[in-house]
Amino acid sequence: MPRREPEKSVTVQDVARQAGVSAATVSRTISTPEVVSEQTRDLVLEAIRHTGYRVNQAARNLRRKRSGAVLVLVPNLGNPFFSQILASLNATFSNGGYSVLISDSNVQEAPGRQVVDYLLDGRVDGVVCLDGSLTNDDLEQFHLNGLENRIVFACEWLEDAPYPSVRSNNRKGAIMAVEHLYEFGHRKIAHVTGPRGNVLTAARREGMLHARRKLDLPLRDEWIIRGDFSVQSGWKSGDDILRMKERPTAVFCASDMVALGLIARLNAAGLSVPQDMSVVGFDDIELAAFSLPSLTTIRQDRSALGEQAAGQLLKRLENDGELSAACEIKTIDVTLISRDSCSTPVANST
Repeated sequence: MPRREPEKSVTVQDVARQAGVSAATVSRTISTPEVVSEQTRDLVLEAIRHTGYRVNQAARNLRRKRSGAVLVLVPNLGNPFFSQILASLNATFSNGGYSVLISDSNVQEAPGRQVVDYLLDGRVDGVVCLDGSLTNDDLEQFHLNGLENRIVFACEWLEDAPYPSVRSNNRKGAIMAVEHLYEFGHRKIAHVTGPRGNVLTAARREGMLHARRKLDLPLRDEWIIRGDFSVQSGWKSGDDILRMKERPTAVFCASDMVALGLIARLNAAGLSVPQDMSVVGFDDIELAAFSLPSLTTIRQDRSALGEQAAGQLLKRLENDGELSAACEIKTIDVTLISRDSCSTPVANST
């Protein structure tokens, strides 16, 4: 059997001959297409398609002193909330020529140290941080090593820190949730919060309290229940509510996972949602539409969160880490999604 000759690699010179331009023009078209004419770009791109030429990304990154990768720091990969954000980040970075590394800060002893090491070692060019629980020591290390210009926060953020961020309008979403329950006739409305010290917890709690004041709703201390965004804390909050002498008729939960855990606990106790108690969540994860009952919730545009965060970081990397928009904050609007977990209270108390 005759030995098969290895296929010859297509070179820049092959593309140049096909397009009728110089090899330098091909290189410029690939690396900085904006500096060549549209006609030349079309000729070179057609020649690339015809010859099957593939850019040697590793060599290109070496010339540019780049790794061609970004790190995404996630506080809990097991939380389905992050799925759409990660998909959008990956798609946007891929289109920009970057690969994506993902790290779960929930299992890292020192996630801030990991960020510093990855950037200083040249393993990544930038970081999108979805975790707002980094410490002051972490921030000091970012500053001392001059890394502020390569870090963008998304979803969560750090208060009073000089980093760009993309976030949902959490306060507005909480107001919408309470007002929705009010419109159904609910006056006894409980709230299950997120974890203590979390910026999302604070923003949603503040919005909930603002709506209460605006609508002159009663508030009992026991109706504010500490959670942590998990389904387990939703189940536990159900235990707390079942023990109350004066139960609320509705509950606004700081996340969908909490709301789903709460509904499961109420169902296990023989109560019906929404007949015995209405429930509203926050996030609109995929499970929300398929739970029984389907969950009324505040939808975050998670695809937009990922796309805009990636866009901010790409802009910085293209400008070689310029700090011109270091403190830029983008706020993405939220939407109330009305489903089957809310109804008029059986005994409305005004």
